[in-house]
Amino acid sequence: MKKEKYKFIDLNYRPKNDLICLFRISPARGLSMKKAANTVALESSVGTWDKISGLSERIIKEKGAKVFSIKKDQVKIAYPVELFELKNMPSILSGIAGNVFGMKAVENLRLEDISFPKKIIKSFLGPRFGIKGIRKKLEIKKRPLIGTIVKPKLGLTSSQHAEYAYNSWKGGLDLVKSDENLTNQTFNKFKDRFKKTIKKMEKVEKETGEKKIYVENVSAETKEMIKRARFIQDNGGNCAMIDIITCGWASFQTLRNEDLDLIIHAHRAGHGMFTENPKHGMSMLTVAKIARIIGADNLHVGAIFGKMKGEKEDVINIKDEIEKQFLSKKHILNQKWYNVKPTFAVCSGGIHAGTIQKLVRVMGKDIIAQAGGGVSAHPLGVEAGAKSMRQAIDAVMKKIDLKEYAKTHKELRGAINRWGYLK
Repeated sequence: MKKEKYKFIDLNYRPKNDLICLFRISPARGLSMKKAANTVALESSVGTWDKISGLSERIIKEKGAKVFSIKKDQVKIAYPVELFELKNMPSILSGIAGNVFGMKAVENLRLEDISFPKKIIKSFLGPRFGIKGIRKKLEIKKRPLIGTIVKPKLGLTSSQHAEYAYNSWKGGLDLVKSDENLTNQTFNKFKDRFKKTIKKMEKVEKETGEKKIYVENVSAETKEMIKRARFIQDNGGNCAMIDIITCGWASFQTLRNEDLDLIIHAHRAGHGMFTENPKHGMSMLTVAKIARIIGADNLHVGAIFGKMKGEKEDVINIKDEIEKQFLSKKHILNQKWYNVKPTFAVCSGGIHAGTIQKLVRVMGKDIIAQAGGGVSAHPLGVEAGAKSMRQAIDAVMKKIDLKEYAKTHKELRGAINRWGYLK
């Protein structure tokens, strides 16, 4: 590579109204950290690999990205807000997370975090309901919310799907969700499934006196997705789920920007393709912050004690970031959220009644605990599996140990006998 003409490193620079990225950089062999960091900054802002006409020192100073911190392999880069089109997440990410990931100057590159400036934050809508809005809909003030994913995820007919949902709500769950890859299959058509399931929800609400939420998956080509979301609203539904990674940020924004009175449940299916490698890709924390600014009312963050990967500290940090208004920690960038409402953290993947006590102790009460197999595989059936989850939550709220509470609650006892429990 030729010697860089322009320098994009200024370790004395102090960001003000910039978008800030925290990168973890592994330089290519033979390249210094400063050289690699400079290359990332120039390529993701106004520069290129050689001198170009029209690129003056003034443009670099005013519009160029600035590497302002290098600590071992962690590099902070500040981007002037003018580089980005407001309320356009695809454009923002094309800049800071585009070509740079395929450059020869870096062996590995990982976007660990983003801090958005006020001007960008306020250009997005954020969650329509957030934690308080969802609690208000369900008339549940303090306890964690509990839900299930209809299992098996594929293979049931629409009638079987609706019956599973009914038994789950009847057992005491607040939410029932279609899984991430159930959309409009020939054996379980979207409209038929939704109509049958929403009737069951209305039925169980009358029977129990409790409000319920049905999370129906609308993930599809964008125009079709909006049609399905409108169908949900027009037919008495209250929540639409989108697979935000596979559908894409533009699709997600389109759904949020529509005039729909629906909770948006964001599923992260596919994130592991680029979040699992600790040296390369993008962190789940970054994904979560992007999801919140666009408008996720609920977001899957991991379960710590379930089947999915996710270190305890990382999952807690993600949960804290999406539900608080301001967070200041050494390992992540500070973020003021201004008008953006908090997002409900969804803990899912291998959850069952026996994990609830420890999950709530570690994650707090502002979570949605979802159990798929932990409901459907209960030895006494789906309704009993739902009851075991509700009983576990009741025990936690009453500050009674699960094993003690199970002595007088057979459904909880059945769950613990099958899967054990965490103290």
